[in-house]
Amino acid sequence: MDMSLIEREALHLPISARAKLAHKLLLSLDNMPESEIEEAWLDEAERRANEIDRGIVELIPAEEVSRKARYLLK
Repeated sequence: MDMSLIEREALHLPISARAKLAHKLLLSLDNMPESEIEEAWLDEAERRANEIDRGIVELIPAEEVSRKARYLLK
């Protein structure tokens, strides 16, 4: 299954169809076994660590994130 093809096709759906699809996909995550959830989190952590190692993402200090969050919550 080619994920990039599925993504490309899904992004060309009308907005209402995309919303319905997104909703169904999110609901499907509620039924995932704990082992699959743990594996998904590990995959995500690995992907993010790889992006940091390759310099793809900009790291933001926790203090700055906290300051912005407090500002937005006012």
